[in-house]
Amino acid sequence: MKVVIDTSSLLSLVRYYLPFDKKTILFEAIKSKIARGEIVVIDKIIDECEYTSKGVVLTTLSFLTEKSFNKTHKLPLNTEFILPPAPVKFYRMVDNNFVVTVQKARLNETQYDALKNDFMNSADMKLILTSLNFKKDFPLEEVFLVTEETEVSNDNKLFKKIPAICSQLDIQTINIQQLIDKLGGISIEIK
Repeated sequence: MKVVIDTSSLLSLVRYYLPFDKKTILFEAIKSKIARGEIVVIDKIIDECEYTSKGVVLTTLSFLTEKSFNKTHKLPLNTEFILPPAPVKFYRMVDNNFVVTVQKARLNETQYDALKNDFMNSADMKLILTSLNFKKDFPLEEVFLVTEETEVSNDNKLFKKIPAICSQLDIQTINIQQLIDKLGGISIEIK
């Protein structure tokens, strides 16, 4: 199993699950899965975690910023030059399938190109591209993108949300609770 995880899911993990993990079972499971490359944290997510909620994710999951841990396990995954497996088809989908047509109609070509470029370099798109490449490179493994986003309500943004895009690309999305269920053998008790 290959899992790519977003900032909101890491934040949910830190806020809502780890405070009840008194014996650090969940913490150690997440750490070992990241160390083994089963859960992948990309560079853009680390950047987002630095300024989201005063850096609580990186404070709690401090191993994500430890130089020795990162060097040993080749973390975070560098996505600077990541490309989609079928670039021409993918970029056509960005322009036709991933965009919210009503929002695109309000923009001129220059405005659209600038916003599209920002989107292509966003953490969301890098997560999607990483997942697509894992599907290509590891065809026998299940690939999941963990996000707390839902397909509904796009907040008047130009591009659709992660789950809506992933459904068109046949990438499975799950939330943090579903990921914890998939890890198996982990139980958290509240007393």
